[in-house]
Amino acid sequence: MTTRILPAVGDPDAARAVTTLIGQLPDAEPAGPVTDSTQLVDTLARLAAESLDELPEVVLVHERIGPVPALELVREVALRFPAVGVVLITADASPVLFSAAMDSGARGLVTLPLGYEELASRVQAAAQWSAGVRRHLGAGAEAPAGPGGTVVTVSGAKGGVGTTVTAVHLALAARASGRTVALVDMDLQGGDIASYLDVQFRRSLADLAAINDITPRVLQDAVYVHETGLSLLLAPGEGERGEEVTDRSARQIVSALRGRHEVVVVDCGTHLDAAGAAAVEMADAALLVTTPDVVAVRAAKRVVRMWDRLQVRKPEETTVLVNRHHRSTEIQPALVQKITGTRIAGVSVPAHFKELAAFVDAGRLHDLDARSTVKQALWALAGELGLVKAAADTPGRELVRGGDRGTLRLRRRGAGR
Repeated sequence: MTTRILPAVGDPDAARAVTTLIGQLPDAEPAGPVTDSTQLVDTLARLAAESLDELPEVVLVHERIGPVPALELVREVALRFPAVGVVLITADASPVLFSAAMDSGARGLVTLPLGYEELASRVQAAAQWSAGVRRHLGAGAEAPAGPGGTVVTVSGAKGGVGTTVTAVHLALAARASGRTVALVDMDLQGGDIASYLDVQFRRSLADLAAINDITPRVLQDAVYVHETGLSLLLAPGEGERGEEVTDRSARQIVSALRGRHEVVVVDCGTHLDAAGAAAVEMADAALLVTTPDVVAVRAAKRVVRMWDRLQVRKPEETTVLVNRHHRSTEIQPALVQKITGTRIAGVSVPAHFKELAAFVDAGRLHDLDARSTVKQALWALAGELGLVKAAADTPGRELVRGGDRGTLRLRRRGAGR
């Protein structure tokens, strides 16, 4: 049996050494090395989208891979692509690291400098384990893209552009179509989701920050189930506690939520911290909200460039939503796309804040009338992002488009026909 091996090594010299050695393994088919964590996850996701059989049997993760730390990357690959055997390459052979690697989901550990016998043994064991998992899944089975569903982050180019309103309605639209949805307030110092949805709850993200193993029971205790059916994980009431939520804890929290919900919407606010950066990096879709004015568009450009410099997100992998759009404004979506170098959402949200004012003041944003053009646009955006369950997957329901604004709404089959 041929064993396909994908090395993830950032250092060029180390990559050449690893590739040369695995090329000597019997029945090994080494792929070209990927140089960072983002490229590795993107490559595996692309292969998984084709079929389970396209995934490599073994992934080798070098300890100096970045920007995500090696153990965190091992954990993410093991969770999202369970049919792949992950082997960690490290100079630290201590029992503590070995235990941490196994807890993260690694199938083996190879010490530096690399030795042929040890590498061959670990690769063979990981490949056999991978083959067993694939036999269990069945021939021709669809590759699991990870436990659970889609993660979407919503960030603001600057304050006041409508980030939280957008996040809330994306979550509501997904929930209305029948999906299980978690809405996370990762604007750690100024989160307002609780105010928009009239919620008072003592638990928050900070309560999960120090927990190494987030079990379903622990997660359930920290989540507030809203009357709409949304599972809310709120920002801490005391802003200073936001510092307790690190990039590592953010990854664990989002991964745990992804494992129990079909859709996870994360409101990252307008301030980039380590936790928000981690969420944006691991998201399936990253939405950046701006308004069609010079100051906001310049801010959006700065955010996009910063994400790119920090290797958080490439511009072409970011989607920009233009909020408070009007035909008469000088800055149109096409110009925003040209300035930022990003994709532009096919939906623009109209400048009709008066429709929202009463519901925002009452903390009842979820009661916004279906005739609202703002709601129609945001729910259409949820459909564009793939957050809305297709009609065929929703027994007794169908999604229909309303008016000429592309709004999505639910209608019982047989009703009104």
